Amino acid sequence: MEDILGHLIGGFGEALQPINLFMLVVGVMVGLFVGALPGLGSVNGVAILLPLTFLVPPNAAIIFLAAIYYGAMYGGAISSVTLGIPGASTAVATVFDGRPLATKGKADVALVTAATASFIGGTISVVLFTLFAPPLAEFALRFGPPEEFALMLLAFATFVGLGSDDIPKTVFSILIGLVLATIGLDIISGQPRLIFMDLPGFMHGINFLVLAIGIYGIGEMLWTLEQTGGNVIVHKVKTTFAGIMRSIADFKNYLGTTSASGLLGYFVGMLPAAGATPASLMAYGLTKTFAKDGDSFGKGNPAGVAAPESANNAASTGSMLPMLTLGIPGSPTTAILLGGMIIWGLRPGPLLFTEHPDFVWGLIGSLYIANVFSLVINLAFIPIFVRVLTMPFTILAPVIFTLCIVGGYAPTQTMHDLWLMLIFGVVGYLLRKLDYPVAPAVLAIVLGPIAEPSMRQSLLLSQGDPTIFFTRPISGLIMVIAIILILLPLIKMIRDGRRGKGAEAPAGS
Repeated sequence: MEDILGHLIGGFGEALQPINLFMLVVGVMVGLFVGALPGLGSVNGVAILLPLTFLVPPNAAIIFLAAIYYGAMYGGAISSVTLGIPGASTAVATVFDGRPLATKGKADVALVTAATASFIGGTISVVLFTLFAPPLAEFALRFGPPEEFALMLLAFATFVGLGSDDIPKTVFSILIGLVLATIGLDIISGQPRLIFMDLPGFMHGINFLVLAIGIYGIGEMLWTLEQTGGNVIVHKVKTTFAGIMRSIADFKNYLGTTSASGLLGYFVGMLPAAGATPASLMAYGLTKTFAKDGDSFGKGNPAGVAAPESANNAASTGSMLPMLTLGIPGSPTTAILLGGMIIWGLRPGPLLFTEHPDFVWGLIGSLYIANVFSLVINLAFIPIFVRVLTMPFTILAPVIFTLCIVGGYAPTQTMHDLWLMLIFGVVGYLLRKLDYPVAPAVLAIVLGPIAEPSMRQSLLLSQGDPTIFFTRPISGLIMVIAIILILLPLIKMIRDGRRGKGAEAPAGS
């Protein structure tokens, strides 16, 4: 413990060097901006700015890129709350309750909750990283394809709680998302699957952001215009220092949810190929499933903002763990960071902690500092973010539409995806009219490409025997929990049905 404390103090000294501190603050601010812009996100931000880092020493370079990653996790909530458009896939779950809070005139509450939850989730993950890096990395290695599939099934099990009480509609929504997730080239045979009208654009599959921006950006805008007849009431939000401090004080009501989501996010984030998006979706689903007021989720419950924001920040730190200790990237962004480290002559792996302790502990120290700066900057800019909601809808609607177009085009830069986004916008609007939950479909298309390879690899390992998911200790335990979560809504339906019959019996006698 004393060794860790000594190394950490040295890491803070390294992170507080003028050049490193300057790069850290700039990185956090750039990350907030990148995270808030639909279609960019941490992956594109880090990739675009990677060449600039060759102008500074390696330690300052990796601190800068890590700060962008960290800031982007905070920034994703800004557009999710103010515009109803997820800045990145990691922030899509924040839309579910963040946007309804904004439409009720509580955007400041949503943004304060998001910033505070991000800080707590980030702090939990950095502390865990500091204390238990080597043993946690070894534990992550035990997760093979069966364990990964079991984890994805656990996430799917929470989806039933994300829709309405109409379970058939929710299951239908999940199945539609899974079908969309299989479009493209088969992962084993390489054969094209579900290529509509032989259009080449479908070969690369359906990009998640195209679907999310179409449904939550354009679809929501069409729904709002229909409901208000074009006369949209501007959301007047008063932001004062006292109000922000009151929202921070009220956050104690969500401390348990935030801490649990942070722990979940960290452990999901450190698994190779998982990352912050599944972590945030699972945190939201589990929070709603076990909440006493589950019906209030999706209608403006601050806990629905706190859970995914805590999880995605914790997962961003967790994904750095396998990168540094094993040389295995835990997310697409850390894959780019890994490439940068190799370019700078830093070889990730078990020896990195002994051969380059100043670099490793400087990075860990910078994460603590970046967490504090992200919180302060975010809270300071809340009045500016909230001003977006005071714009007349005649101005705001074209801005939202333009951001949707940019966000839909940015990931692949093809017109095919732009047309798809517009189609998904219309489909999202029609689903709202028919009272179908769209969240399960969106989440299924995220986790489908992770779940399918894991399932098929597992069945190849077992020569087609599905019991492999239950005979391995970790996957078996997760599968049992997932099955229980799937059965809970059905048990609740049966129990409510019996209560209804019991209440009718005396009236009819």
